[in-house]
Amino acid sequence: MHIDEKALFGRALEARKRSYSPYSGFSVGAALLAESGKIYTGCNIECASYPATNCAERTAFWKAVSEGERAFSAIAVAGGKTGEPAAELCPPCGICRQVMAEFCGPGFRIVLGTEAGEIRVFTLGQLLPQAFGPGMLQGGNHRENV
Repeated sequence: MHIDEKALFGRALEARKRSYSPYSGFSVGAALLAESGKIYTGCNIECASYPATNCAERTAFWKAVSEGERAFSAIAVAGGKTGEPAAELCPPCGICRQVMAEFCGPGFRIVLGTEAGEIRVFTLGQLLPQAFGPGMLQGGNHRENV
């Protein structure tokens, strides 16, 4: 399934508005495109106990997986200081990249942008080379996962 990257990024911007980020003051939204064509959105959700915080990208993945999705085409991410436009690219953190590697191959598209209209598309393979994936636990060659 393919969707225009700008449209997917627009959905991430909308999800960003629902961020609960009172501690960092940094709000993030994500829009995950499943191969079924359905889009799952997520925002970052912070807690006073910082390790319990969840990123927008993982929120979107958990929603999708809990609904039975297992195949994904792309994710768009929008982030920045709460109350201000998304002025810089906001790449996924390392933990989110690892979650992406669990469900997606190296060609999975990661759409980053700004509210000024800049859109850049990366692949998971570019942002997480030599990923640790499920195949490694099964005695397989880890290169299958990158």
